[in-house]
Amino acid sequence: MITDFIRTVSTWAIPFFLVAVPIYGVFRKVKVYESFVEGAKGGIQTAVRIIPYLVAMLVAVGMLRAAGAIDMMANALAPVLGLLRFPVEILPLAIMRPLSGSGSMGIVTELISAHGPDSFIGRLAASAYGSTETTFYVLAVYFGAVGIRKTRHAVVAGLTADLVSLAAAVIVCRLAFL
Repeated sequence: MITDFIRTVSTWAIPFFLVAVPIYGVFRKVKVYESFVEGAKGGIQTAVRIIPYLVAMLVAVGMLRAAGAIDMMANALAPVLGLLRFPVEILPLAIMRPLSGSGSMGIVTELISAHGPDSFIGRLAASAYGSTETTFYVLAVYFGAVGIRKTRHAVVAGLTADLVSLAAAVIVCRLAFL
């Protein structure tokens, strides 16, 4: 019953908002189309401003993966992670996720292909992917869009949140699936 309700809401949510927002704007006497065009112009200007930051981030991630640095770090940390009961197979995902969404999705895909979607590793990979963030990508895009050069505590706070989310994913998956 709840599944049917969620399926119905998810099917109709976007079409509802695509119709409701312009209607609401008309009732509020907002020039809906002109406002939309102004927002689109602002979006294009923002995209142009952040392109250098995106290119730099994607090149750095590509270099790390191609050089094998992520696999080397995973191998070096394997003994410590074994003591913490952290599956070593997930470490490349944990390293890549703060850097790149598409790179980490590739790792999740590889893990699920190798271990299966219903395996502990497959479920943990999906949970870790969904509960963590692309911290450096987000900082590069959002801080770059507004011209902030000094990130101060944002990097530490973002990586701490990623670490806590990853630990929570491991704990919850161990409780739920083992």
